[in-house]
Amino acid sequence: MTEKTGATQEDAPDRRESPGVRIAFSESSLAVKAVLAGVFINRVGGFLQIFLVLYLTAEGYSSENAALALGVYGAGSVVGVLIGGLLADRLGARNATVLSMTSTAVMVASVLYLPTYQTVLAAVALCGLASQIYRPASAALMANLTPDDRQIMVFAMYRFALNMGAIAAPLVGFGLYHAGGDSYTLLFWGEAVIALGYAAFARLVLPAGEARASGSKSEETGSGGSASQQGTLLRDYRFVVYLFAALFGSIVYAQTQSTLPLEVSAEGINIFWYTLAVSVNGLIVIVCELPLTKFTQHWRYRVTVGLSYGLIAMGIALYGLPLGPAVIICGTVVWTMGEIIGGPAVFSYPAVASPLRLRGQYIGSFQFMWALGAAVGPVVGGILLGRIGHSVWLVMACFAVLSTVLGVWSVDDSKKSAPENRSAPQENDPPRQCEEQSQSSPPA
Repeated sequence: MTEKTGATQEDAPDRRESPGVRIAFSESSLAVKAVLAGVFINRVGGFLQIFLVLYLTAEGYSSENAALALGVYGAGSVVGVLIGGLLADRLGARNATVLSMTSTAVMVASVLYLPTYQTVLAAVALCGLASQIYRPASAALMANLTPDDRQIMVFAMYRFALNMGAIAAPLVGFGLYHAGGDSYTLLFWGEAVIALGYAAFARLVLPAGEARASGSKSEETGSGGSASQQGTLLRDYRFVVYLFAALFGSIVYAQTQSTLPLEVSAEGINIFWYTLAVSVNGLIVIVCELPLTKFTQHWRYRVTVGLSYGLIAMGIALYGLPLGPAVIICGTVVWTMGEIIGGPAVFSYPAVASPLRLRGQYIGSFQFMWALGAAVGPVVGGILLGRIGHSVWLVMACFAVLSTVLGVWSVDDSKKSAPENRSAPQENDPPRQCEEQSQSSPPA
């Protein structure tokens, strides 16, 4: 027991160097690389949501029915993240991913052949749910196999894979639509095949039993072996506050994709300026976030999270000035800086803050709150825009300040170096080896 603890401490100086992207990726385990590749593959294949409205209207359904189906898909995705968090610590990443992607493939393909709107709506809801189950489990596996001082960098790579997949998805979907003779059959079957391919990839590459390997920590972390998992998380009041910070932050972030284009259109401003702002945001995130993370990963979580939410608040507040091209671009650049400075830290903190036994649930709870904010944010923004007009941005700036205060208060930097999170399996360690190392670590 003492020898293994000593070995971990000897490795610590090398880990504290916090290398850049290339070294961090090359030194990651095969399973971590598989998760990153799988996230990209899955995101590339996730174009059902993009083309769902077009497909349903082409099939003769009304625009209202198509919009409702899109909302149902979003609601299913929110529930899927929550269920995924609960299943992550029970099934493990491999089983959760296979279940998620296999179910998604079946549901996506079935949409083409269902006879009524009600059955299509049910399939779309289940598709949204199934497609998100894998995310908390895969993120938890990635966190479990990553040293604590590399969590931020690895989650930056995770976000990069998601963003690159999101950019590629519409192009792949349109290519399949065009290749199928401007028909949606090949497009839907293409997404189903990609999902099945990801399931097979996960089954072959991801390790089995990783949830049980990290679960042996539960008795050491003081979380209580007999207590329910949900009860344990809810008793972590600081993390619960962090979840509300994420909820308010997500609501604010959603306005940039919903309320802002609505007001741009209502004010008669050329839509070019909004599309330019979106392009600038995407370019900055893709080009700058990973290189910048090499430096920001050294910062305290409290500083990074506070600066991230604070810059987002400033950018949103700028939209409260008389709206015009300069305000749109400047406001977008400011909150984008908050996104790239703190995004990896904000998304990695649940993994660092959690006991290993509950890591999937902590990550799933955070992703659920973020998805919930993204779902209700456009509704809240639309209602406020209709009632108070341009002042909606002052209200959203207040929301952003609230998320900043809650985020700074809730972050506990001492957890970053807690023994329970510090020891991580080395590259190519089999699950049984990970379990032995976990059991040999000192109690928290």
